[in-house]
Amino acid sequence: MVPTPVGNLADMAPRAIEVLRSCSLILCEDTRTSGNLLRHFEINVPTMSFHKFNEHAALEGMISRLEAGERMALVSDAGTPGISDPGFLLSRECRRRDIEVITLPGPTAFVPALVSSGLPCERFCFEGFLPPKKGRATRLSEIAAEQRTTIIYESPLRLVKTLTQLSEVCGEERPASVSREISKLHEQTVRGTLKELIDHFTLNNPKGEIVIILSGNTDVPKNVHKNKFRTSTDD
Repeated sequence: MVPTPVGNLADMAPRAIEVLRSCSLILCEDTRTSGNLLRHFEINVPTMSFHKFNEHAALEGMISRLEAGERMALVSDAGTPGISDPGFLLSRECRRRDIEVITLPGPTAFVPALVSSGLPCERFCFEGFLPPKKGRATRLSEIAAEQRTTIIYESPLRLVKTLTQLSEVCGEERPASVSREISKLHEQTVRGTLKELIDHFTLNNPKGEIVIILSGNTDVPKNVHKNKFRTSTDD
């Protein structure tokens, strides 16, 4: 399992490049996206699509090749495979068949977003993308009661809607932050209460990949975070 940059290509680890070059096949969430990355680092290894729409059907064939001694790598479009990306099914089946799986450390969007948020990060809950419809209300209620910091992935088109729903179940004064374009040229983290974030992104149309960091359910006085709204941008 080989993590790839979430934005800046300079984040690609030398070990990741070495591993990809040593494999006989690279499984890609999108061969076109990964193809650009592989060409940039002059990695000339055959690729094959392996994504959420075909991973069930392709799984047995991949396992058979691994059992025959083939060495493969799995990459997603960005970040670490298995974290809101394909990878879990293959890892689980390898475990069942006693096939060794090595996951390289590397980029993932939620870690820098969590640390930059200024919210407690010693204990946290990763939610990934919330259900679009069925089960969404239940999940939101669970998040509202969660005492740990919660991490949520979201698209820019649904950001204000999700922040609004969170404010309805958590209260509009719950501290949170929104990070976008992690490690890219226009990386930005906006911190404040849910109400302040809603107001900000209603006026400023968000773009790029989004990570929401939500403070846990604690007995924080309502006025503690008043006038603490701020924005940081790294070029």
